[in-house]
Amino acid sequence: MLSIVAFTGIKCPVCSKFVLPDDIECHLVMCLTRPRLSYNEDVLSDSKGECVICLEELCAGDTIARLPCLCIYHKGCIDQWFEVNRSCPEHPGD
Repeated sequence: MLSIVAFTGIKCPVCSKFVLPDDIECHLVMCLTRPRLSYNEDVLSDSKGECVICLEELCAGDTIARLPCLCIYHKGCIDQWFEVNRSCPEHPGD
């Protein structure tokens, strides 16, 4: 009987991608050694919706981080996110 893992792969705990069992070791090494994304720090001049990390509004005057993919988050939220993750919360495969 075939295992479900053979069809779907194993979910990487770092980037959340599904990886074939034969490739998981190499994939994990690459994920764990990849540098975290850099970002530009800025202060919002206008409200911009909500931060998908904390689910609170991004308000004028908030200090934000703008990632290379142009996603924005509260600076404190993305700093905490990067303590555990190495990619954008909305674009984990990039």
